[in-house]
Amino acid sequence: MNGRVWPAVCAALATLGAACAMLPLVDRTSWILQAALLLTVQSAVGVVARRVPLAAPLTIALQAVTSLLLLTVVFARGQAVAGVLPGPDVLQHFDHLLRESLDDIGRYAIPAPATVALRLLLVGGVLLVGLVVDALAVTYGGAAPAGLPLLALYSIGAGLAKGGSEWLLFLPAAAGYLLMLLAEGRERLSRWGRVFGGQPPSADGPAAIGAGRGPSPVRTGHRIGALVLGIALVAPAALPSIGGGLLQPRGRGDGPGGSGGTISAVNPLVSLQNSLNQPENREVLRYRVAPQGGQDLYLRIVSLDRFDGASWRASERRITNVPMPMLPAPTGLAPEVRADPVGMSFAAADGYAQNYLPMPYPAQSVDRLTGKWRYEPEGRTLVGDHGQTTRGLRYEVAVLRVQPTAAQLAAAPAPPEALLREYTQVPGNVPAVVARTAREVTAGAANAYEQAIRLQDFFAVGGGFRYDTEVRSGSGHDAIARFLEEKRGFCVHFSFSMAAMARTLGIPARVAVGFTPGSPQADGSMSVGSKDAHAWPELYFEGAGWTRFEPTPSRGTQPEYTVAQAPTVPDPGAPVPAPSRRTVPSAAPSVDPACPPEQRKLAGCPGPASRASATEAGGSTSPLTVAGFALACLAALALPLLPMLWRIRARARRLGGARSPGEPAARTLAAWRELTDSAWDYGIPPDDSRTPRMAADRIVVAARLEGPAAEAAGRVATAVERTLYAPGPSPAEGLVGDVELVRAGLHASAAPRARLRARLAPRSAVRVVRAAARRRAAAGAALRSGPVGRAWRRGGAALRGIAAGLRTGRRG
Repeated sequence: MNGRVWPAVCAALATLGAACAMLPLVDRTSWILQAALLLTVQSAVGVVARRVPLAAPLTIALQAVTSLLLLTVVFARGQAVAGVLPGPDVLQHFDHLLRESLDDIGRYAIPAPATVALRLLLVGGVLLVGLVVDALAVTYGGAAPAGLPLLALYSIGAGLAKGGSEWLLFLPAAAGYLLMLLAEGRERLSRWGRVFGGQPPSADGPAAIGAGRGPSPVRTGHRIGALVLGIALVAPAALPSIGGGLLQPRGRGDGPGGSGGTISAVNPLVSLQNSLNQPENREVLRYRVAPQGGQDLYLRIVSLDRFDGASWRASERRITNVPMPMLPAPTGLAPEVRADPVGMSFAAADGYAQNYLPMPYPAQSVDRLTGKWRYEPEGRTLVGDHGQTTRGLRYEVAVLRVQPTAAQLAAAPAPPEALLREYTQVPGNVPAVVARTAREVTAGAANAYEQAIRLQDFFAVGGGFRYDTEVRSGSGHDAIARFLEEKRGFCVHFSFSMAAMARTLGIPARVAVGFTPGSPQADGSMSVGSKDAHAWPELYFEGAGWTRFEPTPSRGTQPEYTVAQAPTVPDPGAPVPAPSRRTVPSAAPSVDPACPPEQRKLAGCPGPASRASATEAGGSTSPLTVAGFALACLAALALPLLPMLWRIRARARRLGGARSPGEPAARTLAAWRELTDSAWDYGIPPDDSRTPRMAADRIVVAARLEGPAAEAAGRVATAVERTLYAPGPSPAEGLVGDVELVRAGLHASAAPRARLRARLAPRSAVRVVRAAARRRAAAGAALRSGPVGRAWRRGGAALRGIAAGLRTGRRG
């Protein structure tokens, strides 16, 4: 029994093809390369085990143990024995990561961040399916049933991914499965002898006798496979699909335009972080404000009001037709609170296609709105129905600019019991440190308003927090506790944490997601870009309704009613504050905040100045480290320039050889190679099937060369033809100048982008890769035919003989 290499390769390719359906699920695709590498090792172990040969169960067990070792090295090296062998700590670590991955699946929107837990789930799942497919299709020789695990793997990705183009990911899965079936069919036919695959060459033979000549089974199988694949690709495109987006409206039988239906939302954390980390601030919409003002209004999309201890989500609520001409009055807004009407007109960009409508809160009316839109009363949100998006949309909004005073918020009565009960729910799995920190920060506050102000200032000013969009998004029920400890995050962390802490204090709270006001433009409009995406907490105060706060440092603007704080009643038991450092300078050196309390009592903590001097005295970096770092930086900078450097060197060598005396044929062919490579750099690949004259004409036509450049290309082609076909080739003069003329013509006729690529990333540099591949193939062939290859074959034969002897002994 041989190792069945080709069926094993086809099984691995089919598994990877099905795994491609899960690429849209996470924001980074590097995990598929990791899975491909580990799956290759797993399949190679199976090939070797079958070549020995081992029994089928032992082969599968050996592959499973190999997969466990690989996953241990990649995901749990720190917990493994000697960094390789899995032990109880490794299993416990895997259990923790799998539990965390299940939390991440329910928490994150698609695409989710490629956390370690999700990567383990993806890579481990691919290895498991690959093991089952290899066992069914290769070890036990049944390729057809192996399609079931492949279908399961593909269905997971296809069922969760959103968007209209993911059906194309069916192609690699289907192609891999058909390839696996073809490999099995050919192997079975080969056991009967020569594989037949076509008509006999003569119509006079026996095959021509009868009514007609039927097609070969192999070709028939190809046609059937192509037909089935075509049906599978066309059918999904013709069937209705489920729409995607941050919000998904789902009707409940009321029909278009009815008053029924529900709306649900997913966690926007990942989409928000991706928008903030985009290198380019792409404009999503523009708007104009009426002269009465309102440039500081945030553009709200959706509110997240359900807190499960690990994330904030929007509750599932009923949606209705958009009320006309006015939207209902906002909840909790009293007549004595100032609310100025503001008119705004919006124009969404053509590339901004979402099924929710950005507008300030609370909106009074929406006019000139085209398309199918529905209204969610609780969040006062407009949602597109049946695939309606904001792409290129123009609309007008009348909004109330609510401006409560600090005194009004401080004197706000208790909210209604139903609202208080719904919006102050805190699950029991929230770490105790969240509520404890909220009580410590707001100690001594006289009312809910002062508690909200102290929470906002704790995050934005006095708590030592730092704004950082590169920080991990966080997951699990202890995400807020980790954020309070690490004190690094972006708007989602700040808004989620402040809203959760407000709820522990009995203040109704939710989180709003949308955009900050944007940037003013020269024409008087406001431009909102992807980097203006933002999240902020909304706290409820009776009389003012849902009120915006801004805890995120260096983002947005804090409302006026949060800056002018109401006077607080002094606590008689509070200590008298010490004089300010700005007025009374300290004579003692400052103590490092990271110094342990025990060491502070012993006066053993050096100040920052002492530590700095100590570093200058004895902690300087070694010259070898500096040199190594400098070399690494130079290598990183030089790596992208390697194709350009190789091209310059190759051009100098070829044209230099064309100038120097030597073999005329070699000089002419070197000049011709430089000309064709120069055309390749500008997007005209070489075609070795053409004659030199035809190749030169092709370059002239494709590059639109005229005058001296076209004539120079013809002269070089003529010199090459004389070199290749004349009995005694004569030296050609002026080849270097002709090649330079052609290069100048190519450069002049190319677009600026093509010129830049031809200089910095020349296409002809791929010759280096091809040459290396040829050398590697030659070395492999030499190795296989040499002593090492012969020893490997003899070792394999000896192992097979030992295994055969063991089987004979067991039978005896």
